[in-house]
Amino acid sequence: MAVRPRLTTVKVVDAALELIDEQGVEGLTLAAVAARTGVATPSLYKHVASLAELRGHVGVRVLEEMTDRFTHTVLGLAGDKAVEALMHAYRAYVRQHPKRYAAMPMDPLHDELQQAAGMKLIEVMLATLRGYGLEGSAAVHATRRLRVLVHGFASIESGGGFGLPEGLDDTYDQLVRMYLTDLRGQS
Repeated sequence: MAVRPRLTTVKVVDAALELIDEQGVEGLTLAAVAARTGVATPSLYKHVASLAELRGHVGVRVLEEMTDRFTHTVLGLAGDKAVEALMHAYRAYVRQHPKRYAAMPMDPLHDELQQAAGMKLIEVMLATLRGYGLEGSAAVHATRRLRVLVHGFASIESGGGFGLPEGLDDTYDQLVRMYLTDLRGQS
């Protein structure tokens, strides 16, 4: 008789992310995760209290993945090069994991489970912008603008929303340059 590997919260979240990557957020159910992990649905309650909590853990994992990727991308860079690298890494993450990105919480800072992971991601963005001398509310506004620009573009792109023939890379490069010009004007 084969021994089934011990189920952990990490393995439950791994299975949830696999389902999301294949079927989108709407495919995430406790029954589907249970089937994927080879247990009965009630066995999942030892690891997550509900589907909402599982979604929270998925959101944390996505935030952590993005934070790790962005940190490694901007390490050793400053100014325009750091911001440009961050914006390209952000878009690349969404292109690589569009369904997983859709599971990212829109406002993790107001969720007890996701708050720490959300702050780490924001701190990477704020650190990347420090080279422009932005502090306080100016830094917050610049971070929001960066997120809106990349999120908006990458979300529309991953949804197939750009139908005109001009190259998307060209449009995105123009967007990055526009943002950098804006940052230079504020510092």
